[in-house]
Amino acid sequence: MKKEKIKKTDKEWQAALTPEQYAICREKGTEAPFQNRYFDEKAPGIYQCVCCGNDLFRSDEKFDSGTGWPSFWVPIQKDSVCTKKDRSLSGVRQEVLCPLCDAHLGHVFEDGPPPTNLRYCINSVSLKLKKNKS
Repeated sequence: MKKEKIKKTDKEWQAALTPEQYAICREKGTEAPFQNRYFDEKAPGIYQCVCCGNDLFRSDEKFDSGTGWPSFWVPIQKDSVCTKKDRSLSGVRQEVLCPLCDAHLGHVFEDGPPPTNLRYCINSVSLKLKKNKS
């Protein structure tokens, strides 16, 4: 079942998010490496979009990329995230977005581990971890 696209005004997003979440998720910012919430997180669970709760990544697919940001080699499902070309810096990168609310999550690179060889480099601020119950 396809989920409905979430549309909010900038004012509504500002009211729903912290200033840091808004700057990263809605204004395409980037948080500092190694000083963010989930770069070294080991707890099992599901990483969700902080803006809309969409399931994005499993902790089982998280790996230490050495970059200082949470990195994943595959999303939960193919359509759990979407990408688009980002020309904001010199060169072209692939921006990773939440397909339900268009939140900026981070970028994907082709230097990850097998079997995908992808590294979804994601801002912790754009995520919330729904921990598995033990």
